[in-house]
Amino acid sequence: MTAAADSPAVYARGVVKEYRLGPVTVQALRGVDLELRRGAFVVMLGPSGSGKTTLLNLIGGLDQPSSGELAVMGTGLGGLDDVALTAYRKETVGFVFQLFNLVPTLTALENVALIGELVGDASRAGELLASVGLADRANQFPAQLSGGEQQRVAIARALVKEPPLLLADEPTGALDSETGATVMQLLWEETRRRGVTVIMVTHNEEYAKVGDLVVHLRSGHVTDVHQEAHPLAPRDLAG
Repeated sequence: MTAAADSPAVYARGVVKEYRLGPVTVQALRGVDLELRRGAFVVMLGPSGSGKTTLLNLIGGLDQPSSGELAVMGTGLGGLDDVALTAYRKETVGFVFQLFNLVPTLTALENVALIGELVGDASRAGELLASVGLADRANQFPAQLSGGEQQRVAIARALVKEPPLLLADEPTGALDSETGATVMQLLWEETRRRGVTVIMVTHNEEYAKVGDLVVHLRSGHVTDVHQEAHPLAPRDLAG
């Protein structure tokens, strides 16, 4: 596939991912077929061991398929060398993880600016912190921030390079329900405000109500892709 502007956000055909554990071969993904449109808030659901994090890692260029075809934003990822994968991650993908992964010796502002400097523009670090409601916490270190505040810093850090694709792996898993809804709302608004494609992995079935597209995985297979005509905003989830 070519990198055409009208290509899907994610295109997968027959994607297999195998791992060797001593003499045993484990199939984490078993022939995944999937097509996700650009600008959607995608919720990827499945129990532990279903393959959802493995698939997210392949989409993010953190790993490569054992076989099959995988293209993201029109860029084929199969067979790319380390240099090309690094460039892909730098230019295309923003990551938000459950455990935040902030640098503890840097302030909130410095954590965001650091990524900005790596991609050539740290000027929006303060603006992005303000956009996630942390303008008054910019000079605090991670240990001085709550879990929800740290996750909001992580979101600002992911957005500073203006990626077309944002991947979130259980981003609310370490947060209480109210704070988690706030974090999800920030991610959800990116699809509405800037047309960013957001793919969020979770095991929480309640979050299916907010997805434009909901992808179900089980035992390494995509078992269902559901398009929701009227998704809720995360802030409107009950409880």
